[in-house]
Amino acid sequence: MIDHRVSLNGLNSFGKIIMTDLENVDFLIIGGGIAGASAGYELSKFGSCIILEKENETGYHTTGRSAAIYTTTYMAGDPVIRSLVLPSGKFLHHPPKGFSDYPLLTPRGMLYLAEKKKTDQLLALYEKLRQSTQDVKILNKDEIKKIIPILSDKYTHKAIFEETVFDMDVHAIHEGFLKGIRQKGGKIITGAGAEKITFKDGFWTVWTAKGSFKSKIIINAAGAWADKVALLAGISPIHIQPCRRTLVLVSPPKDLEINNYPFCYEIDEEFYFKPDAGKILVSPADIAPSEPCDAQPEEIDIAYGAHYLEEATDIKITKIDHSWAGLRNHVKDHYPVAGFAPEASGFFWLAGQDGFGIKTAPALGRITAALVRGKDIPKDIKSHGLTKEMICPKRLK
Repeated sequence: MIDHRVSLNGLNSFGKIIMTDLENVDFLIIGGGIAGASAGYELSKFGSCIILEKENETGYHTTGRSAAIYTTTYMAGDPVIRSLVLPSGKFLHHPPKGFSDYPLLTPRGMLYLAEKKKTDQLLALYEKLRQSTQDVKILNKDEIKKIIPILSDKYTHKAIFEETVFDMDVHAIHEGFLKGIRQKGGKIITGAGAEKITFKDGFWTVWTAKGSFKSKIIINAAGAWADKVALLAGISPIHIQPCRRTLVLVSPPKDLEINNYPFCYEIDEEFYFKPDAGKILVSPADIAPSEPCDAQPEEIDIAYGAHYLEEATDIKITKIDHSWAGLRNHVKDHYPVAGFAPEASGFFWLAGQDGFGIKTAPALGRITAALVRGKDIPKDIKSHGLTKEMICPKRLK
């Protein structure tokens, strides 16, 4: 394990020569969201670890703006995503002692909604879901109304119900990973965006406003900024595409008890909604391409969210309590990227988690720690059919 500092001349963001301490670590992670935090949690078991986060708080962009639902049938049970979700579920259901003072998952259930004209499509989805789980059933109108009485007749012809779907406590999960890093002697440094990245004599050096850091291994977990970090390092981009997703929070009528309602998802992902701390969280499920930025909701998307909730339920919205937007980041095949850049030593990609980053973080953290150390994908994850080739950056070239 490396543990020393040396003085080095560097450049600050204004191009002036400064003196700085160069901190030398085993694993240097750029990005303090759920991807970087889970990777750091696992890597800190094997050596010194530092996370560099450009914002003044970690998880500011995508991680902290998630709808936070754990389901094993994401993307209709896509086998690659499922191979990451299932082993992650074992961790989230039974985290290590001391990881969190609160449960990471709480039961929610999920109702797949469809208009009558989409009944054939709904039944086809049901058959596809049954290939992944037996925990789905078709409901008729009376059964639907029993679960969620406020649902409008437009969406009560038939529905699919999946019981073993859970709310995720994103804050507890993220903080648990960060706490684990600190307990192993690792550091999380905020306000430390990469300004310059160089490679010399087998070591990468990252220059930031909070000092300079040196390591043989860099993990690029910068989310929407992952391509920009790569270009700073002279690495070819993987063409990651950030997309804006809007979330709206509204209050239900005072006499309406909603806390036990399921997560409701329109089968073409036109919208979804769920209870959230006594309010209703709704999204128009927008996927507007965006530049890496502090995403803000558009008025039209807020309006769409309110419209869909009124259309799907008996609720009439008079006021938006809160609205925000986050960025989902994907590559062309919508699968995550985890592996060393083929053209450079020690530059590891951990990016492209699209809308499934939190529910797959425990598995991707373990995969990263294994691949960085020259090991294979852990056996329990590999047993679900995942191979390195499915997630390696080389596949995108």
